Amino acid sequence: MLILLPPSEKKAVNPGPAIDVYTGVLYKALDWASLTESQRQRGQESIAIISAKYGVLRPLDLIEPYKEKINNSVMRQPITDYLEAITPWLVVDCRSSTYQGVWTPPRNICVEVKVFTEIDGMKKIITHMSKKTRGEVTRILLQEVAPTDPNQLYDIISRHFKCNLVSATTNSPWVMEVIAR
Repeated sequence: MLILLPPSEKKAVNPGPAIDVYTGVLYKALDWASLTESQRQRGQESIAIISAKYGVLRPLDLIEPYKEKINNSVMRQPITDYLEAITPWLVVDCRSSTYQGVWTPPRNICVEVKVFTEIDGMKKIITHMSKKTRGEVTRILLQEVAPTDPNQLYDIISRHFKCNLVSATTNSPWVMEVIAR
């Protein structure tokens, strides 16, 4: 399993591991420090953070705080080269749209996590708080037996969230629509 995360605009002041430097909503919900050692090891192996400055980062990669917007034309090739060298059974895409332009995972093994709220039975897209839900989804995936396909992913996440799995098409990946709590 490969979990793609965006970086955080909010960052700690001191240089250190990426997972500690990024302090935004997604990373607070992920709550790395409270995971067990084996869960953190799974995270180190599974999580790929797409950084505007550094390209692909693993949680324990050392970085310095920065303020930079991603330049897709500059970062596309190094990020694509890095990620295409990995051969996961499943890609869980928790990136924001800003970071999705640098690499397109194979549609048949990719599940894009989209977060909604429900108002009067109608789904509404949410933006900022979707980061919290993506952090919670990532945390759950590090705590459970790793799914190997979209249906197993759905089985795990549906125990914690109301959600819906939409099959991939020739033009788009699988989509897991998650209703924020």
